Amino acid sequence: MTVERAISQDTEATVRQHQEHDEAGNSKFGFIVFLLSESVIFLSFFVGYTIFKTTTADWYPEGVTGLETKEPLINTIVLISSSFVIYVAERYLHDKKLWGFRIFLLATMAMGGYFLFGQTVEWSGLPFKFQDGLFGGMFYLLTGFHGLHVLTGILLQGLMLGRSLIPNNYDNGYFGVEATSLFWHFVDVIWIVLYTLIYVWQ
Repeated sequence: MTVERAISQDTEATVRQHQEHDEAGNSKFGFIVFLLSESVIFLSFFVGYTIFKTTTADWYPEGVTGLETKEPLINTIVLISSSFVIYVAERYLHDKKLWGFRIFLLATMAMGGYFLFGQTVEWSGLPFKFQDGLFGGMFYLLTGFHGLHVLTGILLQGLMLGRSLIPNNYDNGYFGVEATSLFWHFVDVIWIVLYTLIYVWQ
């Protein structure tokens, strides 16, 4: 009877391990599909922007000859640097050092918030609006859609930070943090492309 119970417990443990492995694999696969779908959306925007810019005679709205690049460049440096900061936060979590994870995750959130604030300031000072020609529409659509992703990333980081306050929450894994970090890197890479298209290619 004791041997049978031991075998049964071993079988249950093996099944449980397979189920956990399958769940983790499904979660990763689902997240990869999500990022791929987001990439397709942004790629469509990039292609559309390129086609419109190269085929439209009066690309900029009347009275506009280009965009200021200094402040957007600062915002870009801050946002791209935040990818390194969230990577450090993730490493602290891997090392079971929650204090470091929280500090660097907060820093990442602050840098993302700075980027959104800078974008808001830029929008408020622009001499054109969404309805001012193809450029106006594409500019606000692209930067606004990306800004929404930045805001989503900040909210996800806040959720991961909150979960770190639950005792032993990350003892059995931290896929949520890994997914949030990967999403943040994705947002940063997308912005590099956007910055090149909108601010560098003038």
